[in-house]
Amino acid sequence: MSKFLKIVIAANLIVLTALVFIYPHLMVGPGKLIPGHTQLETNCFACHASFRGAASERCVVCHKPVDIGRLTTLGKPIAKPLTSSAFHQHLVNQDCVGCHSDHAGVKLYRQRGMFNHALLQPDTRQQCQSCHKSPADSLHRQITGNCTQCHTQEKWTPATFDHNKYFVLDSDHNTNCVTCHVRNDYSRYTCYGCHEHTPANIRGEHIEEGIRDFDNCVECHRSAEEHDIRGRGESREGRGGDDD
Repeated sequence: MSKFLKIVIAANLIVLTALVFIYPHLMVGPGKLIPGHTQLETNCFACHASFRGAASERCVVCHKPVDIGRLTTLGKPIAKPLTSSAFHQHLVNQDCVGCHSDHAGVKLYRQRGMFNHALLQPDTRQQCQSCHKSPADSLHRQITGNCTQCHTQEKWTPATFDHNKYFVLDSDHNTNCVTCHVRNDYSRYTCYGCHEHTPANIRGEHIEEGIRDFDNCVECHRSAEEHDIRGRGESREGRGGDDD
């Protein structure tokens, strides 16, 4: 390779390198910014650190975590917040670029609607209804809180709870949830919620049968069917071990 050609190649590399730093939005920018960041189109280093990409510590220069979801970057109240809760104040760490991308070209390759709930502080993860509107169907209208008993934080559907696995809500027990789960506490239940199942009646009937441990009703009863009764540890299909 001649000396002249080497000089030409070196000169081109120098020019290209200079252009990357002088006009980065034209040379390496992957697309337009969102309308709110239009004024930063020619100022890449307002958000990017050299050779390290976008840096969260630069985001918080304008977007104060304490104000996100409440005030604009100009300090004005947000008229219509995107969610009912300013949850950014409850993140484990302020990793802005973990969820947000700006350039139009970058957004094409990001999953949409996928928020990682592990980024939230543990106590905040249990407050689903502070961000999510409760469904308005007949079942969910009876329930307050405790979303994680049926739903996971990875995806809303399908729900993971099958009531029939514990007790069949047949014609005699097709009632409101709070009848058995007092104060919408789904970590426990009671069978003393109706006129027939009083503590005195339940105790009397079981003592008569020689049964003295009857606190956990669903250990033996799985429906209103009077013949569908089993002892502790027995399967639904039979009682005890093999018939042989």
